[in-house]
Amino acid sequence: MTKEAKLQVLARIARLLNEEEILWAVGGSALLYLKEIVSDFHDLDLMIDEHAEKQVRSLLAKIGTLHSATSSAQFHSRCFMEWTVDGTEIDIIGGLVIESEGHAYAFPLKPEEIEDYIQLEGEIIPLHSLTCWEQYYTLMGRTEKAEILRRVRSSGKSIPTQ
Repeated sequence: MTKEAKLQVLARIARLLNEEEILWAVGGSALLYLKEIVSDFHDLDLMIDEHAEKQVRSLLAKIGTLHSATSSAQFHSRCFMEWTVDGTEIDIIGGLVIESEGHAYAFPLKPEEIEDYIQLEGEIIPLHSLTCWEQYYTLMGRTEKAEILRRVRSSGKSIPTQ
């Protein structure tokens, strides 16, 4: 699946979510890609208002296939759905909860955590906070990505990486 095809899927989903005025934002490696910090991304991680779970499920059912979500000892998010839309894997996450060193850390999506917006195929795409993702990656034990974001934050500019 090409980056361009995945971005077209993102624009389709954005249209649906924006029309219904759902609070959402791009996170994960797609966020890093859209902020020009990494050169590729595997799937789309979309953070949503956990209270919009049923509405998002209904909207995505029109264009994609819902899969059985795999359970994880590290994540206990209040809402987690795995979808495929036109060959693109999408994780919908609402009320993110990360288990780390015996503690559960809850991160519901907040409007003030939307750090930036881009336009893609005429749709507004909200981008989640890089500071939040530095914290998430740290708690997840994904030290390489956390360190990339620390360097970006300290330098004030993007650092292209693989």
